Amino acid sequence: MEPGDRQTTDHIVEMENISKRFGEVVALEDVTLRLRRNEVLALAGDNGAGKSTLIKCLAGAIRPDSGTIRIEGEEVHIESPRDAKRRGIETTFQDLAIAGNLTVAQNIFLGREQVTGPDSLLGILDKGSMRERARELLEDLNIDVDVDAKVSNLSGGERQLVSISRTLLSDPDIVIMDEPTSALSVEGADRVLELINQMQDQGISIILISHNLDYVRRAADRIQVLYHGHSAGVIDETNVDREDIVSRMIGGLPEEERGEGGQSEDAVSA
Repeated sequence: MEPGDRQTTDHIVEMENISKRFGEVVALEDVTLRLRRNEVLALAGDNGAGKSTLIKCLAGAIRPDSGTIRIEGEEVHIESPRDAKRRGIETTFQDLAIAGNLTVAQNIFLGREQVTGPDSLLGILDKGSMRERARELLEDLNIDVDVDAKVSNLSGGERQLVSISRTLLSDPDIVIMDEPTSALSVEGADRVLELINQMQDQGISIILISHNLDYVRRAADRIQVLYHGHSAGVIDETNVDREDIVSRMIGGLPEEERGEGGQSEDAVSA
């Protein structure tokens, strides 16, 4: 979509009434998610709550059975991860998917290598340009990692930073982060949270999935909770209470909010 075609809306992403089944298993049922411009929206929920299924619908990894997705106010059908990238959506998954035998620069450009020559298929890898661009990207993000270092020699936190920096190569508008602090040291996780703040300062809208509620509360502007494939409410950062989040994760939408449908972004006011 060209910039001139974009509609004016407060939300950069709107996923409305998304449902997905896998055989007899209901993974999502009428879930609505709205991501505001330049915010960090956390997605919380226990295992099997539907978090990964929901973001995979946005990332183009799976297709919802029903529901509507809008990007910049325009209804879209995201057919594949490549299509999602074309629409300004990048995703970093929990398994990182980085190659330990390659350098930092090679990992950043993995699958998007730059070549020289008249033929993009038969051209020569432009290693110099890729190393320089990787160095610039890391410097912009204040990531102190040598672009020529083998990823296998990096710490877990450094590997996660490299994985996240790779998503920013295409200058995305939206970044989905699936458990970015998982299995990291306290120092490594704190550095990832600093990077999230930097990305937000650069105007990027972020969906953050994490089981670590302390990090979620520190990083997020709002927290949406899922419970067994249903929305359990959206909590504003000013009203975040750990016990409230946990209660929704294990019990779903509170009784007093069920008449409201649980889908409004202003569903939680206490």
